[in-house]
Amino acid sequence: MSTITVVCTALLAILLFLLGANVTRNRALRGGGNQQPTDPADRLLIAVRAHGNAAEYIPTMIVLLLVCSALSDSRLIDVLAVAAVVVRFTHAIGMLRSATLAAHGPLRDIGALGTYLVGIALGVTAIVTI
Repeated sequence: MSTITVVCTALLAILLFLLGANVTRNRALRGGGNQQPTDPADRLLIAVRAHGNAAEYIPTMIVLLLVCSALSDSRLIDVLAVAAVVVRFTHAIGMLRSATLAAHGPLRDIGALGTYLVGIALGVTAIVTI
């Protein structure tokens, strides 16, 4: 496994934990108020969804990166690892900068589309490198 893939895997994990810590920070700022907001403009809800979305995709991306790295030493794995980091950070930034979850912005949309494309590419790469 290359150093690039290891660093990218670590960065994805760090992003997931930072987003979780951001949820905790927002809950603490809220104090004893509503801890389960439904307003799409609520900063706590935005933080929860940014973390939740990352938790839905990052673990699978990490597993696929590890599987692909175990099966191949191709530079393509490094490219996909870097792409995974870029799209997941882009998506997280896009969500956290949103005024509301009701509207999509370019960073969020690019990050989402990139997540699907990189995830599919990793899955296909895992299959073809068997």
